[in-house]
Amino acid sequence: MLHHKQQHPGQLPNGQEVVVKRRSLHSNQGKEEFDNETVLAAKLHHRKLVKLIGFSEEGDEKLLIYEFMPNASLDRFIYDPDKHGVLDWETRLKIIKGIAEGLLHLHESSRDSAIHRDLKPSNILLDENLNPKIADFGLAKLLDGDQNHGNTRRPSGTM
Repeated sequence: MLHHKQQHPGQLPNGQEVVVKRRSLHSNQGKEEFDNETVLAAKLHHRKLVKLIGFSEEGDEKLLIYEFMPNASLDRFIYDPDKHGVLDWETRLKIIKGIAEGLLHLHESSRDSAIHRDLKPSNILLDENLNPKIADFGLAKLLDGDQNHGNTRRPSGTM
């Protein structure tokens, strides 16, 4: 039984490295988040958003295939004492600016504006040069037309 999601490295036939995210098989929330993530990731494209390469849904099996980010997530650099020193002030500023650029795209620049609703260090992935990309759009919410804020019926995010 999967609790929420598992991630596995993989490689496509063309040699491209990917990460396969497997959603919970026994959760209505997992189904809802999977559907939301596939729709949003397909609509929202930007160099500061992690790229969805594909997905598969057969019965209860739900897989999302994303570009591989070799430095994993920002939380590993913040909370791991061995990696903490890698983030000098110049790199931290680059990461902050990259996150802000991705959020600006989500909120204002995209044809389909969205609110992430679960932005945290573990949802900021880092490429080989420590450039950030925002990930995990399972809780994100699309905004209608010129709407610049949204209402939700339930609290979202990580507590």
